[in-house]
Amino acid sequence: MDLVVLGGGESGVGAALLARRKGVSVFLSDRSPLAKHYKKELVDAGIDFEEGGHTASKILAAREVVKSPGIPDTVPLVQKLRAKNTPVISEIEFASRYTKATLIAITGTNGKTTTTRLTYHLLNEAGLSVAMGGNVGKSFARLLTESPKDIYVLELSSFQLDGIHRFCPDLSMLLNITPDHLDRYEYQMDRYIASKFRIQMNQGAEDVFLYWKEDPHVRPALSQLGGPARQIALSTDQLEANRLNVGGSTFDLKSTDLRGQHNAMNAVFALQAALEMGVEPSVLQRGLEGFTNAPHRMEPVGTIHGITFINDSKATNVDAVYYALQSMDRPVIWIAGGQDKGNDYEQLLPLVRGKVRILVGLGVDNDKLKAAFIKAVDVFVEVESAQEAVKAALKLGREGEVALLAPACASFDRFRNYEERGDQFRQAVREEKI
Repeated sequence: MDLVVLGGGESGVGAALLARRKGVSVFLSDRSPLAKHYKKELVDAGIDFEEGGHTASKILAAREVVKSPGIPDTVPLVQKLRAKNTPVISEIEFASRYTKATLIAITGTNGKTTTTRLTYHLLNEAGLSVAMGGNVGKSFARLLTESPKDIYVLELSSFQLDGIHRFCPDLSMLLNITPDHLDRYEYQMDRYIASKFRIQMNQGAEDVFLYWKEDPHVRPALSQLGGPARQIALSTDQLEANRLNVGGSTFDLKSTDLRGQHNAMNAVFALQAALEMGVEPSVLQRGLEGFTNAPHRMEPVGTIHGITFINDSKATNVDAVYYALQSMDRPVIWIAGGQDKGNDYEQLLPLVRGKVRILVGLGVDNDKLKAAFIKAVDVFVEVESAQEAVKAALKLGREGEVALLAPACASFDRFRNYEERGDQFRQAVREEKI
């Protein structure tokens, strides 16, 4: 077997479909049951697969393995493959072999999805031939089985970057680095930083690397991990109220959906990338005004009795919550909690004291959240569902306040993922409005 794909989610199935399209003999293996729509795709494409377990002998006989990003390097099967010197790569690495298109790659602890979507939107609105994928929407490999594009805008997680070897974007962005997913990096921040910096490790002098100048982790690591790409430092100095100064042009955010300093910086990165692609500033301003953010990212979901409900379920770490709270200009009913990721809540305390009146604990275990903030808020209550959280906000809240779902935690204690958590929150608001 030329190629074995480990994992049957979007990344793995996309890699299998591309391999089949390119005439590579491929076998897909997943230890869990496959989703029905993915199974149908594999059957229709004539791709051999297994689910509910791995046949080790078949996998270990592969010439190369594409590992889905959710599978840690520490699992025994992956360790055995590495002991045999079998190449284990990411779907991003595999897909990049089959295109000569311009690649824009985006990583960072926070803001990846918004920046990716905005970059794609600006280029698309400018009439360029562009597609978006990676860690958002379709996998890169799947995109390459469809109508070819001149430009691919890719959101990349650290897990995806860990599996690249020759992948080389024409333009890369490192938005920021804050502690997250450290359980995959033996709780060593240096390893996590190095993982993020892999996005530019293969770039040459003709390529472009954008980074945030003020980031306390990015700037110090540049001397050791930075490559020969043309480096462009982007800064909060480029922000002035609702105006952004980028590439010698000024852009106005006042009539856009991009609120808060974090989204302003996301826009600076996206605008700089689009300018590098040759888009005119006037076209970019129109693009900004027509942009709508993705669900679960500072998404207004309704107003009831004068209380505005905002779904920021994607805010799964402390830094993301910091940015969300920072952007609030009204008293906040903060709905938080879930599966703790080793959070240090210290940096949130000043914001919570100044902006949050009520804290609603949505996790199975809210003890850590309670211990951190019980003295900083007027009211602390615990609930067992998104529906109960909405009811608590309506019961305890006041007209003019904001009920913000910004969990600071993973969703897996009560929900399958952050999308389900946000969907249930949105639906609960809609039901209360009826």
